[in-house]
Amino acid sequence: MDRLFGVEGKQVVVTGGSRGIGAMIAQGFVEAGAHVIISARKADACDATAAELDALEGSGSCTSVPADLSTQDGVDALAAAVRERTGGTLHVLVNNAGATWGEPLDEYPESAFDKLFNINVKGAFLLTQALLPELRAAGTEEDPSRVINIGSIDGIRTPAMETYAYSTTKAGILALTRHLAKNLVRDHVNVNAIAPGPFESKMMAFALGSDEGKEMVASGVPMRRIGRPDDMAGAALFLAGRGGSYLCGETIVVDGGIANVGQP
Repeated sequence: MDRLFGVEGKQVVVTGGSRGIGAMIAQGFVEAGAHVIISARKADACDATAAELDALEGSGSCTSVPADLSTQDGVDALAAAVRERTGGTLHVLVNNAGATWGEPLDEYPESAFDKLFNINVKGAFLLTQALLPELRAAGTEEDPSRVINIGSIDGIRTPAMETYAYSTTKAGILALTRHLAKNLVRDHVNVNAIAPGPFESKMMAFALGSDEGKEMVASGVPMRRIGRPDDMAGAALFLAGRGGSYLCGETIVVDGGIANVGQP
């Protein structure tokens, strides 16, 4: 099992790692013995989460590098810090940083598309590009390095909510995953994506912030529950370990059956 799914000692970066899905993934890697760098725009939250994860039992560790990945300066700063802290090799990059925006169609602003494209798509592309030397240095034919992009089922199916820029950019990150995978597989860098359904996060707080809200959302999931931290961590660890090393350009949907099974 350790040979197939172990990530002990690997160097990992998780963006948007201070809360929600990013924190779930970061915790899974730390508990599995990886050395994790988390990044988020708000320094206090990023530092606090890193300290909490670093205190977990086991051989893993977690450090914080706050950065705004919607800007080139933020991408460059994070890449430089990763380069310094990892010694020039990076085994796993999880592009999770993102934002959402909901507003009625007649009032939906142009600025929503600019903001969300910059962080949800362009930021992931630019950070992957900036860290290519480190990813290439870590990857081998037997054990490629991995880029894991976090999309959404809203990039696969038509969402009920009026989040036009969000669904568009999440479809974009899934397309970008396939395009990057085609060009990086030759360098022993495997690029895949995860498309989550409902998980507790700041983005979903409007719907999952109460017991009634959770029950309502869960009633629309074939498995009759929202996602749990282990569900997300497990998918990421699978993609990062030996057991997932033959996957390239794939999107793993982790949504309790919503996208593929339909309404219960």
